[in-house]
Amino acid sequence: MNNADIAKKILDKVGGKENVFSNVACMTRLRIGIRDDSKVNIDQLKRVDGVLAVVEADTLQVVLGPGKVNKVAEPFAELTGYPLGSADEDEDTISTDTKQANLQELKSMASQNKAANKAKHDKPIQRGLQHIANVFIPLLPGIIAAGLINGLTNVIDYQTGSAFNNDWWYMAIKTIGWGLFTFLPIFVGMNATREFKGSAILGGIGGVFCLSASIVGFPMASQALSMPISNTPYVTGVGGLLTALFLGIFLAWLERSIRKFMPSILDTFFTPLLTLIVGCLIAVVFLQPVGLWLTNAIYIAMDFVYGKLSWFGGYILSSTFLGLVSVGLHQALTPIHVMLNDPTGPTHGINYLLPILMTAGGGQVGAGLALFFKSNNKRFKKMVMSSIPVAILGVGEPLMYAVTLPLGRSFITACIGAGFGGIAASLFKLGTVSQGVSGLFGLLIMQPGQQLLYLLAMLIAYIGGFICTWFFGVDEDRIDEIFPE
Repeated sequence: MNNADIAKKILDKVGGKENVFSNVACMTRLRIGIRDDSKVNIDQLKRVDGVLAVVEADTLQVVLGPGKVNKVAEPFAELTGYPLGSADEDEDTISTDTKQANLQELKSMASQNKAANKAKHDKPIQRGLQHIANVFIPLLPGIIAAGLINGLTNVIDYQTGSAFNNDWWYMAIKTIGWGLFTFLPIFVGMNATREFKGSAILGGIGGVFCLSASIVGFPMASQALSMPISNTPYVTGVGGLLTALFLGIFLAWLERSIRKFMPSILDTFFTPLLTLIVGCLIAVVFLQPVGLWLTNAIYIAMDFVYGKLSWFGGYILSSTFLGLVSVGLHQALTPIHVMLNDPTGPTHGINYLLPILMTAGGGQVGAGLALFFKSNNKRFKKMVMSSIPVAILGVGEPLMYAVTLPLGRSFITACIGAGFGGIAASLFKLGTVSQGVSGLFGLLIMQPGQQLLYLLAMLIAYIGGFICTWFFGVDEDRIDEIFPE
């Protein structure tokens, strides 16, 4: 079955194009906005060739795996009629053909189902984190590439004494690395405004306020410019990425608010003008200080967990991470990973959090091996063994969603065992130069010289997950109940 056929099958099992209002591809999942949950056949969707797992959240998340998700998402978006990454959650937005067929009935149905969806997933924090994740997910390919380039060129410069800095081709490649992170606030501002239903370009202009003065060519006055209230000097770039995120969200809200009372004849000219002037003045006075405070708070918290708590902090982070993954909220950590991989930040582009979290998958592999060797259920053993190789490579969702999570107890023992790998990653001071991969592929993004230590930390996670599951996580009756032969 080719990718187009898989896309058609998925669309059919979720109720057809009339039941879809958005489609967004992340690293491993196709996130689908569903109008009516009752039209989705989850069991048949899980059986579609190529579908690794299905997660039911505020959006329906179809796990396809890295690389595969993009190949399936593109034909899926073409079938739905929505550009990939777009979302229109207004119940009035129904396909034209359907409107003509039975407009009033569909409006009523969509309104009722939206209310039912809201009641079912009435978790404001979860919904908010999903929106934040959606801002950064489209940026991941560029962040991964730029981070790897920065890491590689730093090694080359160190080993050669910057011998290639006079070669045009080498400097062109380096431009990719520093260029992405230099102008990242603009991209974040655009995506944030788009995600919260505003004009993306206005968010991009707002992101300019988060660039340093040397980049934007800020005109220096003869005397320092003072801010109101705080009486502090006015400087650009305060708050960085978080300010760009907040500003993008605020501009989207402000634009929608102004448009409500702006006469249609003046809307094209004055709505964006007022949005930018009012929004950016408020942002400079209030949002930038908030962004700066929160950024500093995150770094202080990370320093406390990583530095002060040391191995205990590593254990807590690794052992609890898969709880976020299980409900699809691990992408909410993307902004923090981006900040840590920023070469201009306090960590100078080295992400010390990600290696700890990567060992969580090692605990799942160890648990899977324990289940395979201890269980007598042949059908179950076959399913486990088909999931372990891809989990070793870094795609742990099939093993988690199809094996450990349904069993319950083995998922907990896997998490407990994974924490020992987190201890090792913390004590070894492991760091990555980019993100986007895990498992054995994590070797590609580790700091040069740390590859063997990373393998040792993963091995410890394997052993931890294996031992905890072998003694406390195998329930043969539960296995036979879920996987009858």
